[in-house]
Amino acid sequence: MSGGSTLKSTSPAVPRWARKSTLVLVIAALALAVFGTTTQTWLTVHLDPTQLGQAVNSQDGLQVQGSKAATTVTALALVALAGGLAASIAGRIARWIITAIILLAAAGIVSAAAIVQADPLAAAQGSIAAATGISGSNVQVDVTAFPALAVVAGALLGLSALAIVPAGRYWKARTKYDTAPTRAGAGTAAPAGSPDEIDSWDRLSRGDDPT
Repeated sequence: MSGGSTLKSTSPAVPRWARKSTLVLVIAALALAVFGTTTQTWLTVHLDPTQLGQAVNSQDGLQVQGSKAATTVTALALVALAGGLAASIAGRIARWIITAIILLAAAGIVSAAAIVQADPLAAAQGSIAAATGISGSNVQVDVTAFPALAVVAGALLGLSALAIVPAGRYWKARTKYDTAPTRAGAGTAAPAGSPDEIDSWDRLSRGDDPT
């Protein structure tokens, strides 16, 4: 009876939100969502016909993608994506560092997208100058829904990053430091089955012969 109670206390059920696959998938999906918004039109600039270049349609206006309106958002989304994937194989200390990196990336995404919403004309000046050769024009700029979506996705990305540290307590890292105590307590049950490549490398690094 005591053995059964000990087993239950040392093997708590993993909450759904704390599952490694779930959390990593959520972070990756949010990072990709942010990246996806930057491929869409964030701003539509309505220029005076006398200022239009030949490549600009006077009816549709000048379309400015998110990657041009807020260049940092694309890079930060990729950083967050890489961080989420790295968290799945990182150790305890590394997960703290990765969490901080993703949080900073999320904050940068939210800030950059919010700046575009607050001052769309300034964000469009580079594209206006490239299309017409004129900068500082007083034109009408319409903001699409994609900057707001980037803000929402960036905020959710930051919240998901905060869950990495508490969720990491339920994750089992396959390293010699994490698995050695388990083997010691397993007695003769540990050698059962053929070891995989990771186990063999861990034993070689300790000077043992896995054969």
